[in-house]
Amino acid sequence: MSAEQQRTIRCLVAKVGLDGHDRGAHVIARAFRDAGFEVIYSGLHKAPDEIVRAAVQEDVDVLGISILSGAHNTLVPKVVEGLKEYGAFEDTLLLVGGVIPDDDRATLKEEGVAEVFGPGTELEETIEFVRENVPER
Repeated sequence: MSAEQQRTIRCLVAKVGLDGHDRGAHVIARAFRDAGFEVIYSGLHKAPDEIVRAAVQEDVDVLGISILSGAHNTLVPKVVEGLKEYGAFEDTLLLVGGVIPDDDRATLKEEGVAEVFGPGTELEETIEFVRENVPER
């Protein structure tokens, strides 16, 4: 498929829980937009079920969860569970960004997160990961 024939990648960048730090979410949303992706930003303080519903309603290819609160081991599995309940898990590339300890990164990946990106990750690295791993539809 040529570059002209490829469909636009739809992304939801979401802030889950009580985490009010959204600078990183804004940076990645802008980078995704500049890369040609269609980007939806959830806004702050969303519950896992709100994020899941938005991802399903917007039919996104990529769901990026930005979390710095330390509640990733509680909130991200709820998002995974919700995506599975809606039958959207297989069609959604799930990413997590934030300060996540190495041991927790492995646990999140076991739960179904495709990749965890920490502070200092090059934006192009994240963009390329999305392009190479976005599910075919």
